[in-house]
Amino acid sequence: MKVLKLNAISPVADEIFKGYEYSEHANNPEGIMLRSFAMHDYPIGENLLAVARAGAGVNNIPVDKCTEQGVVVFNTPGANANAVKELVLCELFLGGRKITEGANWAQTLKGQDGVPKLVEKGKGKFVGQEVLGKRLGVVGLGAIGAMVANAAVDLGMTVVGYDPFISVKNAWLINNRVQFTSDLNEIFRTCDYISLHVPLTPDTRGLVNAKTLELCKDGTVVINNARGELVVSADMISAVENGKISRYITDFPDESLLGRENILCVPHLGASTPEAEDNCAYMAAKQLVDYLENGNIINSVNYPSVSMPKTSAARVCVLHRNVKEILSKILAIVSSQGINVAHMQDQSKGEYAYLILDLDDNPSASSIDLIKNLAGIIRVRVL
Repeated sequence: MKVLKLNAISPVADEIFKGYEYSEHANNPEGIMLRSFAMHDYPIGENLLAVARAGAGVNNIPVDKCTEQGVVVFNTPGANANAVKELVLCELFLGGRKITEGANWAQTLKGQDGVPKLVEKGKGKFVGQEVLGKRLGVVGLGAIGAMVANAAVDLGMTVVGYDPFISVKNAWLINNRVQFTSDLNEIFRTCDYISLHVPLTPDTRGLVNAKTLELCKDGTVVINNARGELVVSADMISAVENGKISRYITDFPDESLLGRENILCVPHLGASTPEAEDNCAYMAAKQLVDYLENGNIINSVNYPSVSMPKTSAARVCVLHRNVKEILSKILAIVSSQGINVAHMQDQSKGEYAYLILDLDDNPSASSIDLIKNLAGIIRVRVL
């Protein structure tokens, strides 16, 4: 099988792809590995079965197009969570104290006499506040948000989290001292610091805007390590200039934000650690190989998770639309061939679903053709 690299990927993936043609030059591949490569104008070949992103966000991938063509898109939630959490903690301190400004000013003293006295005389311009006892609002309690919330509690902050879609797994991981709210506006109204950890969707685009910023207390610090488009930049600039927001720190600079006082632009460093890159590459590669070889889906953004050990003579994997009676029609075709179904799983995710059938005998080519020709079938593979 061929796997194409559209970005430089950590070499920890090389071992997982042993036996594959795995390179930047693989033609018409079954799999693609990438990080930030913009795939929206990239041709999707007939052989392509899956795309794996070594990271959480998939805005650079044409997910809808892939879904329609039966291409499973994987991501790696949580693999870079610790790296992003550590950057957020750094930014909490930068938000309250003018550390970068002070350090930059100290460099200007080079060559002057009496630097220690000049430092003592000038340090008053960079007075800041401690995070101890301050109130932090965490918007989004996924892998990163949950870790940020827990770490902030340990720093002595009062933490309130908002996430209407929190998973049971993450809920169990969150410190019981973290408060929860079902009202996002409460975060804006009451918190000294706000940290964003939600995906970019049509519903979250522009989440932080003139209206929500107006709710904030004067001097609030906003930290954005999720996606730049969650914040309306023009509205944030106005809020910083009028003092409503004391500092905006973002890992997603745009030109309008650069060079402005009290707006700190970090050059997308959230997951830029060798540990995070290794973790993401390993997780993405394992998921891609498991799907290519076994048909198992784990951590897909466009198809449901379906995974089970392969123990029978043949496995049939069917990507299909989530429509009535399609499962019974598939099973009727298999049954008409006199083949026993040893194990099966079928799960849906919105309009789409995925079926794994483990069969005691190999199905005939004609029976597979019959399944492919059913209305609502997107892709069929026999392993």
